Amino acid sequence: MSSVEASEPHIPDDADQTPLLDVSALVPGAHVLIKDETRYASGSHKEPAARAVVARAMADGCHRIVLGSCGNYGRAMAIASRAAGISCTVVLPAGKSDGAEWMRAAGADVRLIEGSYEDAVAQSRSRAMADGDYGVADGNVDGQYAETILRGHGIVVDSLAAALLTPPTAIWLPAGNGTTIIAVHQRLRALNWPTAINGVGSRGNNAMLTSWPGVYRMLDPDQVRTTEHNQPLVNWHALHGPEALAAVADTGGALYGVEDEDLCAAASNLAQYNAFPTPAGAVALAGLLTRARTTGVAPGAHVALLSGRELDSPGQPS
Repeated sequence: MSSVEASEPHIPDDADQTPLLDVSALVPGAHVLIKDETRYASGSHKEPAARAVVARAMADGCHRIVLGSCGNYGRAMAIASRAAGISCTVVLPAGKSDGAEWMRAAGADVRLIEGSYEDAVAQSRSRAMADGDYGVADGNVDGQYAETILRGHGIVVDSLAAALLTPPTAIWLPAGNGTTIIAVHQRLRALNWPTAINGVGSRGNNAMLTSWPGVYRMLDPDQVRTTEHNQPLVNWHALHGPEALAAVADTGGALYGVEDEDLCAAASNLAQYNAFPTPAGAVALAGLLTRARTTGVAPGAHVALLSGRELDSPGQPS
């Protein structure tokens, strides 16, 4: 393992632009904080990971990064690649993704394909392998820089450690591919924090949620339902699913499903705090609010991560 691979996560200089906001008024009797990771230039919490991948790829002599996305990671990689001066190709599922024109405006080569997010990842990986001898890197979350991506996502925990006097009781995260969950778990263990990880996704539309608390099983692609609100949250195969299930269980946390109306309500509630996530970007808070309303939440501080911003909201790149 190289010295770059072994290095500890580093909090970006602009981490203070992704504030920790007290929204306890939304859950009377509880201490609730949101970490607004949508305020990076790309509007995505995945930007630190994208920057780390770009740095590694350039150090390895690559001139292009190829990846599959349904929105957030593609926007983050487009911004990170433009800033570093490296080419970027993002493969998106047509009709089941967002931000294609935004990514093109940021300088990315965007390819639309028929199929799902999983199909986009598979096609992007084929492109990277076909051109691998010519300096093209596989930037997918389970690609050649998977460990680098995990360290990038783990930065959020170090940012919390710098801001909080004591570890929170729980951290609420988007389920997705399970990548963020694994990354946060690694950093929690490194810091000896006894914080529970709760993952949240679109009910019935993510293989981790339908598997929990049992053995991971992929869904039939025809089983999932994509809407305008849940689209970034739909995964018939979560690429890091088994590992993420184990990580959640290890912390004593759980996985929760929410409906579209829960996503929309959570996003709407945050406008008063000058936070403007998409409904899908507010999924972690939606899970916390739903849990608080139905069965209550454990005592102590709860942190929910916001993961994606409306593209036309304040702070959007010009």
